[in-house]
Amino acid sequence: MTATGSFRESVDRMFAHAAGLMEMAPGLEEKIRVCNSTYTVRFGVRLRGQIQTFTGYRSVHSEHMEPVKGGIRYSLDVNQDEVEALAALMTYKCALVEVPFGGSKGGLRIDPRAWDDDELERITRRFTYELSRRNLISPSQNVPAPDMGTGEREMAWMADAYKRLHPDDINAKACVTGKPRHAGGIDGRVEATGRGVQYALREFFRHADVMKQAGLSGTLAGKRVIVQGLGNVGYHAGQFLSAEDGALVTCVIERDGAIVNPQGINIDALRGHIRATGGIKGFQGGEYRENGLAALEDECDILVPAAVESVINAGNADRIKCKLIIEAANGPVTADADEILRDRGIMIIPDMYANAGGVTVSYFEWVKNLSQISLGRLERRHEEARARMMVEELERLSADSGLNWTLSKGFKEGFLTGADELELVRSGLDDTMRESFKKMKEVWMSNPKVEDMRTAAYVVAIRRISNVYNSLGL
Repeated sequence: MTATGSFRESVDRMFAHAAGLMEMAPGLEEKIRVCNSTYTVRFGVRLRGQIQTFTGYRSVHSEHMEPVKGGIRYSLDVNQDEVEALAALMTYKCALVEVPFGGSKGGLRIDPRAWDDDELERITRRFTYELSRRNLISPSQNVPAPDMGTGEREMAWMADAYKRLHPDDINAKACVTGKPRHAGGIDGRVEATGRGVQYALREFFRHADVMKQAGLSGTLAGKRVIVQGLGNVGYHAGQFLSAEDGALVTCVIERDGAIVNPQGINIDALRGHIRATGGIKGFQGGEYRENGLAALEDECDILVPAAVESVINAGNADRIKCKLIIEAANGPVTADADEILRDRGIMIIPDMYANAGGVTVSYFEWVKNLSQISLGRLERRHEEARARMMVEELERLSADSGLNWTLSKGFKEGFLTGADELELVRSGLDDTMRESFKKMKEVWMSNPKVEDMRTAAYVVAIRRISNVYNSLGL
């Protein structure tokens, strides 16, 4: 059996399956499903003695809430179908985790490694100009973020280019998220998607009834994990799960092969090797395999596809040997594969929930930029003063009663220190992942027609979007 249909068709099939279980006003299902608009731009930049022409896209899937939100990726594989599918997923993702955005996505067909930094900056600034001319980058209408092939640097260039084009816009910093801290970014944004994957798994392991359905028990400690893709998301997810939760990352799959070590891979060391050599080959911390994607079929407890879409498809789904898949990437499992895996009893934590950490923390950054103040700045010292009053009163009462007990130094220091921005961001992200999981589970467990977590996620998202349209009389 081979994979059928495009990425966008796969997303539409999953949407249609969930929508078919719901009662909706005539025409509303189609209104929610279709992509509102896609802008294609072709622009030239004089580089290396000649005009180089580039093709970019910005797709707006739904404006039921504004601004619309979604990353911009740089890749030679960027195309309209992919961008529209990713924009749709952003709509559903934002609705699921209750951040007040519609869905959008963008991309530039380019290999960022083929251009030096100065050239890439000129290309990015020109792309920003083309988007700005059509209000496809704006704090109030359309807010990009990093994606595959882009990061803090590109977002800083875009924000600066937008500000130069709109010098009177006091909210200009909020035109993009994922910026460096010194350029209006927020602590915890770089790690956000990987941290969200960790929090999603932690919440999963708090529910014994759900774990049982996946054939899992206990905690994350000792669980065998395969990570496909050691980019920003895969690196942070793998590092947090191994360093903080005691999971064993037994395999990492990259473009040039796979590294396998049943005793666990040192993620930081492997990342350092990749940065130094450009690939995983030659890494001494495990066995090298040239056919990396074949390692997706190795036995493990948790499989984390964290790179691109459609890596698990009808062609390999019947050979996957994990108990749980958590979709750190967008669309790594096709609709065909989804059905095969469900029939085989392999549970999937869906992408629109699992990788929502990025857009959640982007929302915090956007709010920070609009409010012009760092998170925690107003209340931190007040919290510390109140905590100190409590500690001093407890110690006084202890002395007066003759007990003479004291609080340990570590506890006292921690209790007396108010939360900084990073702690508040992580707290907000953790709360988002917990509450969203519980809502999915509620729908899943209460409706026998909802077979899995993905369908439950779509039902929650579609219901919330429908409520917005219904409130507008549509």
